[in-house]
Amino acid sequence: MVAGIGINGFGRIGRLVMRAALDNPNATVVAVNDPFLDINYAAYQFKHDSVHGMYPGTVEVDGDSLVIDGKTTVKFFAERDPAQIGWGATGADYVCESTGIFTTIEKASAHLKGGAKKVIISAPSGDAPMYVMGVNHTNYDGSADVVSNASCTTNCLAPLAKVINDKFGIEEGLMTTIHAATATQLVVDGPSKGGKDWRGGRSALTNMIPASTGAAKAVGKVIPELNGKLTGMAVRVSAFTILPLEFLCPHVFLIDINST
Repeated sequence: MVAGIGINGFGRIGRLVMRAALDNPNATVVAVNDPFLDINYAAYQFKHDSVHGMYPGTVEVDGDSLVIDGKTTVKFFAERDPAQIGWGATGADYVCESTGIFTTIEKASAHLKGGAKKVIISAPSGDAPMYVMGVNHTNYDGSADVVSNASCTTNCLAPLAKVINDKFGIEEGLMTTIHAATATQLVVDGPSKGGKDWRGGRSALTNMIPASTGAAKAVGKVIPELNGKLTGMAVRVSAFTILPLEFLCPHVFLIDINST
């Protein structure tokens, strides 16, 4: 059975989710919602990607729908309130919440009012259960209607930490990630959002900017036995897409940990 996918927020993550779904015979995107994009502009942004290249197929607009490759019709909504999006009418059983705004169970559950059956938050969540493929995804029993797929850094760190912890054991660990620039940064020097992070206001084009990251804490939610054992930091660099991660931990074996 092909899963009907809805995407809320047609930004970097939303557009890449649609690209991935188009390559997956078991999934099809049937609807997209973004109140800040004209449908013609959305088609243009999906077609032209500065990082991953131009979409090889066709992208057309037919009324209030995007038509991909002449066969996949994607209904385009422009609702600010997730509860008003008609997911059910389009056959979108699973919604990817990729706005970065509705990241709690209460806020993301608004999609269920529009007919969605399950919601996956494409960011860390303060209260929704988090799952990382290859780490703890088998723990999902289907009962939760809203889940989180954590962050990009957590998806990088968690599999590495799991392998080391399963084989040797982790007593404590320190991670450093070299993070690509994001949309929250500035291309020229200026005031950061809120004016609190002074270094964050420096140009993303010419600076290596230290930043905080919640990935280490999130790993503790994905792998409970590592909760409180990891810490880390990020360095924002002038790159389009890159995420090398260094993870340091003392050389210790499970028998050593269990004996203390």
